[in-house]
Amino acid sequence: MKKIVLASNNPGKLREFASLFEPLGIELVPQGMLGVSEADEPHVTFIENALAKARHASAATGLPALADDSGLCVPVLGGAPGVYSARYAALAGHAKSDAANNRHLIEQLAGHVGPNYRDAYYFAALVLVRHAEDPQPMIAEGRWDGEIIDEARGAHGFGYDPHFLIRSLGQTAAELDPEVKNSHSHRARALKQLLEKLSREA
Repeated sequence: MKKIVLASNNPGKLREFASLFEPLGIELVPQGMLGVSEADEPHVTFIENALAKARHASAATGLPALADDSGLCVPVLGGAPGVYSARYAALAGHAKSDAANNRHLIEQLAGHVGPNYRDAYYFAALVLVRHAEDPQPMIAEGRWDGEIIDEARGAHGFGYDPHFLIRSLGQTAAELDPEVKNSHSHRARALKQLLEKLSREA
């Protein structure tokens, strides 16, 4: 696998992934450069959605494909927003934006009590298929634990980062320098696991 299509058009994701795949001699190409449309994400689990995106990109290009699906999970809310993290507020009839999602999340937590009700974690699933019909896709997972705070802090990151406090660092994900975040995050952990699997197969 010398060239892999990335089933995403997110430039930040491409930079992050490309730098980590380069030492293995693997070139990552965003699907948009190859004319691949966005895949549907109809599933209720991160792994199923990532697999659907990877298979879609591989079928359209004939190349191996890498996809990820990730989001925020809050146990006291039954794992919500989960796979619906990007449209959490919109599903409740509000605007679709990071700010609306965060407001909705804080509102949903307001009625809960207990020592751990603000516990949360980011979760990422990465799936690599060698070809569209690959019966044994490579799957890697990463989890980043923290807690939800009411007041936004920090100017970096996106999504729920300003409200996601990492206790061990005493900062929100949005307060972290991007390089620090990229070395600690759920996606970084999943990617490290995937690269270890790839190096063993090489």
